[in-house]
Amino acid sequence: MFGSIIDLTSSDLTLKLIVLCTMTSILAGFAISYIYMYTGKYTKNFSIALVILPVLIQVVIMLVNGNLGTSVAVLGAFSLVRFRSVPGSSKEICSIFFAMAIGLATGMGYLTFALLATVIVGLIFVILYKTSFGEVKQDEKELRITIPENLDYTEIFDDLFETYTSEYTLDKVKTTNLGSMYELHYHIILKDQTKEKNFIDDLRCRNGNLTIICSRVSSRKEEL
Repeated sequence: MFGSIIDLTSSDLTLKLIVLCTMTSILAGFAISYIYMYTGKYTKNFSIALVILPVLIQVVIMLVNGNLGTSVAVLGAFSLVRFRSVPGSSKEICSIFFAMAIGLATGMGYLTFALLATVIVGLIFVILYKTSFGEVKQDEKELRITIPENLDYTEIFDDLFETYTSEYTLDKVKTTNLGSMYELHYHIILKDQTKEKNFIDDLRCRNGNLTIICSRVSSRKEEL
């Protein structure tokens, strides 16, 4: 059932086998592209590339007579060219290697395995993206506070954090404005979301009315 339809010991390929492998690659490519589009934001160019990629990989595999070492080295380099100039998210990188794996399978003639892998991996992909798996807590926020350099930040805000937050951690401290100020990065969970303005107003009284930014934790950080 999961055997190859291609005689790997022979270099002869019939037109029927080539067409069958190509059609399977195109079908799997459309499935991968649709899964990519269904699970979030997408671009037309990248979606089209996911349809074509399994076919291209299959062609390379057939040209090197099933030599996986050569084909993987070549395709691995070309598949990552896109990310040299444009930042790619983990979702896009995963989709690239998904398409590569299917192309490798069809190029070797394992068509049943390729289709089954497309279905199984695609279902896992959709389920994980459509559930809350790995999501940041909705009530968690990122707080950035700017303070003058002569202000000791170690305990100056502790009483306010105890009053307004249920959890807080100081993740990063960096200097800004040529070293004349500090920028403190906190992750916090407010006890009461309706008191966010009161919390910020009290912080402003402590930091000399300098910049304070309170925002939702961005999931983009995880994607990079």
